[in-house]
Amino acid sequence: MSIRGVDEEQDIELEFTPTWVVAVVCSVIVGVSFAVERFLHYAGKRLKKKNQTTLYEALLKIKEELMVLGFISLFLSVSQRGITKMCVPKSWSHHMLPCSLKEKEELEAETNITSSHFQNSLSFSSNNLRHLLALAHAQVAAEAQLQYCALKNKVPLLSNEAVHHLHIFIFVLAIAHVTFCVLTVAIGLLRIRQWKQWEDSVATQNNETHRDLESTVTLVHQHAFIRDHFIGIGKNSTLLGWVKSFFKQFYGSVTKLDYVTLRLGFIMTHCRRNPKFNFHKYMIRAVEDDFKKVVGISWYLWIFVVIFMLININGWHTYFWIAFIPVILLLAVGTKLEHVIMELANEVAERHVAIEGELVVQPSDHHFWFNRPRIILFLIHFTLFQNAFEISYFFWILVTYGIHSCIMGPIGYIIPRLIIGLFIQLLCTYSTLPLYAIVTQMGTHFKKNIFEEQLERPIVYYGGEKAKNNGAKADESHGEHERRASSPEANTNVPKEDKSN
Repeated sequence: MSIRGVDEEQDIELEFTPTWVVAVVCSVIVGVSFAVERFLHYAGKRLKKKNQTTLYEALLKIKEELMVLGFISLFLSVSQRGITKMCVPKSWSHHMLPCSLKEKEELEAETNITSSHFQNSLSFSSNNLRHLLALAHAQVAAEAQLQYCALKNKVPLLSNEAVHHLHIFIFVLAIAHVTFCVLTVAIGLLRIRQWKQWEDSVATQNNETHRDLESTVTLVHQHAFIRDHFIGIGKNSTLLGWVKSFFKQFYGSVTKLDYVTLRLGFIMTHCRRNPKFNFHKYMIRAVEDDFKKVVGISWYLWIFVVIFMLININGWHTYFWIAFIPVILLLAVGTKLEHVIMELANEVAERHVAIEGELVVQPSDHHFWFNRPRIILFLIHFTLFQNAFEISYFFWILVTYGIHSCIMGPIGYIIPRLIIGLFIQLLCTYSTLPLYAIVTQMGTHFKKNIFEEQLERPIVYYGGEKAKNNGAKADESHGEHERRASSPEANTNVPKEDKSN
């Protein structure tokens, strides 16, 4: 069989394609699409039924990203013919190449040799046959585009094959980002949920010792939290303090003592009259609320993709060097979060020698960069996206062009990138995200909607029980007990909202 015959078979128009083939392909595509849509729909209904509002909003964000992907896919499909017919001067295609012209010439020579070999040979293995058919088909398609632009003494702006590969890369990048974010937050929340035993322990202890706490005098410098974070390394040297914070993120990033102290600081600042406030539940809901921001791909992240695709020039090894950006950012974020805990301890230790009652830290925005705790979330978002970009780019190149492709780069640059990507995922999941969950609650503000939701439930429950009891008593006393019945809000300590929020 000649190459021409093979190409004619591969380029059969729809009007000459069997109807059963068209029907089967359409059925599969529509079936898979509806299956995914129904899965997301029932997942959303289940989240709403369990009152997981923040996770439901995150699911809606994922749907938005899929819709954006659909528009990108539609735009590329519709405009593909127009893009491939855009012609530019030949000199424009000789600059800023991911592979050198020499490597391009060698690849073209290899293609010509294999095509000639295919015409002269009679037997092949199935793998070699498919490879040669693909090379031959790509070569014929490229020649057709070159002939169109060659009449104008120009070259195509982008080939059909390049548009197709770009299409696949954008899809893989978006799916990889959403997948890695879901895994990171899901596993991180599992680790954070392990702190529930600390919350239950503190609640039990408070019930047993509540009356004795007011008369207790605490020697600040002998308190275990102060000894861990103030006395010793970092007390008299800012540099040593940062060094200690850097290494602490790798071991015991959040201890029970840290949790208990920061929890008390939050409660005494935002809801002093409700010491039984469930801080652990509030913290988890706050992380879930932030998840809907992290899972999305914002416009500035797409700009980042465009910039790094622009500077992916042969010899620069761009994707090796940018692999260090997320790991540097993640280490900086972890160090800063640990240093915030140290600053909270220093603040108390420098102001007091002894205090009445429990040791209480004072949450404040000035402990964070530019007085904005939200910068931490932005950096984590950027780090996760950059890591997803690195990993998805590697696998896209591997599947599309192969491990030995010039665009992949030397093996010495590939292995460190994969190791860095794995390190980032593990560190973010087991250290940085749990640190973020608790330390960012040490800002001046709180999440009002989640905070009020936490208080509403016990109030509503108390009100229902009160109304029920009052109704029973009214049948016996005919009015006296009805006058005594008061609203639940009058008997429940509701914390004041932070006016700065």
